Amino acid sequence: MDTQEQELEDIELFQKHVSDRFTELSSPPEDDALLSVSWLHSLLDVFLCCEAEFEAILIMDRDPSQLSKPPFDRLIPEFIERAVKALDICNAVANGVDSVRHCQKLSEIVISALDQNPLGDGHAKRAKKACLMLLSAMNLDDKEGTHVKATERSWSFGRRGVNKEQIAGHFRSLSWQVAKNWSSAKQIQSMIYNLVAPRGAEASGLPSPIYTMNVIMIFVMWALVAAIPCQERNGLPTHFPVPKQLNWAHSLIGLQEKIADEWKKKEKKGMSGLLDELQKMEKLAQSLIDFTDSFHFPGDAEKVKEAAANVSELKEIFGRMDQGLTPLQMHIREVFHRIVRSRTEFLDVLEKGSAPVL
Repeated sequence: MDTQEQELEDIELFQKHVSDRFTELSSPPEDDALLSVSWLHSLLDVFLCCEAEFEAILIMDRDPSQLSKPPFDRLIPEFIERAVKALDICNAVANGVDSVRHCQKLSEIVISALDQNPLGDGHAKRAKKACLMLLSAMNLDDKEGTHVKATERSWSFGRRGVNKEQIAGHFRSLSWQVAKNWSSAKQIQSMIYNLVAPRGAEASGLPSPIYTMNVIMIFVMWALVAAIPCQERNGLPTHFPVPKQLNWAHSLIGLQEKIADEWKKKEKKGMSGLLDELQKMEKLAQSLIDFTDSFHFPGDAEKVKEAAANVSELKEIFGRMDQGLTPLQMHIREVFHRIVRSRTEFLDVLEKGSAPVL
């Protein structure tokens, strides 16, 4: 098999793996609901697997000069630029996990107050206050909800004139903050801008996996922003162009449509995010507010029993968040590190490819 045939086979296999991975994500098991903490872990795993395979196809055993010629002299810098924007989103989402953790702590107060036998009026008042605080925290404006104190942008990387020494130094001192005027919605919009599927001969060559990885990166960052409380999400796009005739894209498009429909509903309510655990927590908190509003010791036996069931469900959600949030934050940072490394390697390839032959 010659080199070109091997390359085409590798591209075809890569796209099959993308299709298979997103098909699995689109049909999660019952305990791994769409946009739950565990589902987001699976999504990040898919990104890491796809990115590693993509990089192998594009860089491994390849003459760097090939990637400095058209159309790669345009496609790779565009990919790198999107990668930088993805790093900024990783920063913002990692901060957003702290907001989710704050909601989790408030739910713990609710559980502690209502998990009593017998339940007294004081317990009910304490639980109601915590539930109101919980709903308030969930419905804060995105600018308020991220608790960001920074007044200046901590860019993940500069856009121009950056050498590898500067990259290493900046990475070591990296801050996980973004500026008050930074917008996750606009960041996603800028990643989508100028995203065009390859046509003609390019559709079956190396430009194809570059486009595929661009779409995957945008989708993953978009899903994270939709799920996790994140700064300035007003106007978050609900659609980005992916041709339906692409076999690998079918499941990804289906997921995009499901998430977009949920986002349109929640955006009108000002909800803090589509994270499955937060949505369930919101419903339970509202139900428990109704219960505590009318509670007087010893309370209606049927209503007390129903409240106990809600508290039990809240406990289960708290447990899932307790186990999953810190690893999720670490997983986001792992993705950040991978993008940093990948970006450095692509810059290295571009530098070697443009170097004069001695």
